[in-house]
Amino acid sequence: MAKKNQHVVPHPKGWAVKSAGASKAASVHATQSSAISAARKTAIEHKSEMLIHGQNGQIRERNTYGNDPHPPKG
Repeated sequence: MAKKNQHVVPHPKGWAVKSAGASKAASVHATQSSAISAARKTAIEHKSEMLIHGQNGQIRERNTYGNDPHPPKG
C-alpha cells in the first residue's frame, strides 16, 4: 500500500481530512481538533505524514508517523 500523507484542511462544513492527491475528503469534522485526531489515526496506520493547514490553507504543522528519514539529533 502506498503511503498517503493526510492533510487537515479547511472545509465549508468545518475541517476535512484528505489523503494526498485525493479530490474528495475522507472525512469532515466540526472542529479542527477532531479532524487532527482522525488524520493522526490514519497517518499512524499508514506510517505516513500528517500535515495540518491553517484557515488560510498554508501548512502550519507537520508530523511524521513512520520511518522518518531525518530524525532529530540529540
